[in-house]
This record gives sequence, structure tokens and C-alpha cells, in this order.
Amino acid sequence: MGNYIVRRILISIPVLIGVTIISFIIINMAPGSPLDKMIDPHLTAADIAARKAALGLNGPLYVRYLSWLGNVLHGNLGYSLTSFQPVSQIIGQRIFPTFLLMAAALIIGFVIAIPLGILSATRQYSKLDYIATTGSLIGISVPTFFLSLVFIYVFALKLKLLPSGGMITLGQNNGFLDVLKHLILPAVVLGVNEAGTLVRYVRSSMLEVLDQDYLRTARSKGLKESIVINRHAFKNAMLPIITITGLEIVTLLGGSVVTEQVFQWPGIGQLTISSVMSRDYTTLMGLILFGTIVVIVANLLIDIIYSIVDPRIRYN
Repeated sequence: MGNYIVRRILISIPVLIGVTIISFIIINMAPGSPLDKMIDPHLTAADIAARKAALGLNGPLYVRYLSWLGNVLHGNLGYSLTSFQPVSQIIGQRIFPTFLLMAAALIIGFVIAIPLGILSATRQYSKLDYIATTGSLIGISVPTFFLSLVFIYVFALKLKLLPSGGMITLGQNNGFLDVLKHLILPAVVLGVNEAGTLVRYVRSSMLEVLDQDYLRTARSKGLKESIVINRHAFKNAMLPIITITGLEIVTLLGGSVVTEQVFQWPGIGQLTISSVMSRDYTTLMGLILFGTIVVIVANLLIDIIYSIVDPRIRYN
């Protein structure tokens, strides 16, 4: 296992470099410049050129990339082109809110999807199966920004049960319960979207194992149906679900960009939007590097969990 992990890490290095090269080119090819919001009518051409040189934007594209990459290899992600703060510090402040939101959304997604997926599989072609399948399609199809606006209108504006945005209530003693109140709406929005995907995979995975011989043997021994389903069938249906969970982490990172912006949740997603709008190249590159590392680590952890869930799997 140790050798496998080392090889995976070594293979990930060219992937990281390739992603950063493509991202750097695309970001710098996009219309606009960080100077657009810094220029006023009183600046001369010499002033603009001096400011461009001060920001390191006047060199060839490959020189700027190599300079950025060299700084990264020394543990320096550079400085924001808008706030002039260290990019590592800016991203570090946003990691916990985003991971908190993603963890809550995954938990909500699993709490909804696993029971519905199992019931849908065990009662195939019943009314419950059709309702669960239809609900999963709706959960996948409804855009997160639209669902976010609906939730804000219903639960924040009309019912006044939950706050409409932010992570804390300003001017109050902000404890865990206050953060939880602000977390509910964005987490449910992302969780419903995740559940829509997960229900289908739980259902299909369960259907594949329900007719296996070992389940008929378990039933012939007189075991209760709940034990047969939950202990034997679901355990063997877990592997495809684990794979999808790893892929859904990528989806959550993408979905959080829109959801965090709508709910003004101070995480990575909101920072991404603000960095795109302000053409903050260095912060965007730091965010892309961070997101790529998260995806690589998540997939490595999924492979390790695979070997724990199924002892037959061995990595060499």
C-alpha cells in the first residue's frame, strides 16, 4: 500500500503541472486585466506601464508562468493583485467554511439518498420507486442557484425561520448554534442536489446484488429481511457508491461556487467569484492549485477506503 501511495503521488505531479499550465494560459487569455479597476483618467501611459510592471504583468506569458511556478515550489503562492495580501493566507481563511459546507451537504445527501435508494431497489416498480426516481431527477435537474433563491424566499423572507446569508450574525455572540442556523440553507441546497445523484447509484448498486446467491442463502437461514438487506446486500453495494462519493467531491467544489455566492457564504466559492470579477490572476491560480490537490487527495483516499471495505482488493 505504501508503494502504491508514493507512486500515485509521483503520478499526480505531472497532472498538477499540466492543470496549472492550461489554467494559466486560459486565465491570461480572458478579456480584461487586473489594471482595469485600478486605472483612473488622471493616469498617464507611463504611470499605467509602471503599475503593470509593478504587478509583474509586463513579461512574456511563459516567463510569468515559470516565475509563478518557481515561487510555488518555494511555498509562496504570491500576493493578491487586488488586496495585496498573501494568497496562501486568503485561501487559508476560506478553507474551513467551504469544508464545513461540503461535509454538511454530503451528510444530508447520504441521509436522504441511502434510505431512499435501498427502499427504491427493494420495492422496484412500486409507487415509492417511481416517487424516489422522479425526486432524484428533480434534485439533479433543478439549478442550485434557483433552489437557493426559492429557499431564501420561503424560509428567510416569508417564514423568517433562517438567515438569508452569511456565516454569522453581526453584532451578536456568534456561537455554534448561530453558525448552524446560517449553514442549514446552503447545506440543504447542495445536499438535495447530491442526493439526487446518489439515490440513482444506491438504487442501481442494490439491484445488482439483490439477486445474488449469497443473499438467497442468508434468507434460507432464516435471517430477517432487514438484516439481509442492511448487513449483507448494502455492504457489498458500497464499492460503486464510494467511487461516486469521490467524484461528487469535485461536483461539490463546483456547486459551492454558485451556492456560496448566493448565500454570501465566506468560502472558496465566493472567493473564486470575486477573484474572477477582479481579474486577480494570482489568487485564481492559487485556488485552481488548491482545488486540484483536493481532487487528487480525495481520489487517493477513495482508493484506500476501497481496500478497507473490500479486503479482496490489494494495491501493489
